[in-house]
Amino acid sequence: MKRLMIIALLAFCAACSSVNTKSSDSTAQTSAKSDSAVQTTLPKKEKEFIDAIELLDKKSIVAQLGEPAKADDVKIKGSNRIVASIWHYHNINTNENGVYYQTTELDFIGEKVVQVVFLNNDGSEVAGDSEHTYDLSK
Repeated sequence: MKRLMIIALLAFCAACSSVNTKSSDSTAQTSAKSDSAVQTTLPKKEKEFIDAIELLDKKSIVAQLGEPAKADDVKIKGSNRIVASIWHYHNINTNENGVYYQTTELDFIGEKVVQVVFLNNDGSEVAGDSEHTYDLSK
């Protein structure tokens, strides 16, 4: 009886480890989409910028835009581990009329952008315009 249980458990573990829960097509598409976004220049228009920036990590963004004009990191108390960051870039994005926003704020959790804010100031003022604040899908 004990052997039968062990064999059944091993068979169950082997079956579970061989199951792929993600579609290989969607993984390949995501990888190709991410690779193409890294190779191209980020768009200036706000809506297209948002679609492109959510595919990139911090390293890729720095490669595209350079170092941010301002960067604030949020660390866990008593640790040097950075869990979130706020980066500011100046005059990189335009509104639907082609007018440049003075500041684009990128909010990160870990390595991914989770929110983009377009500001008509230098970024030192508190943003009160929720019309130009975008939470990105996870």
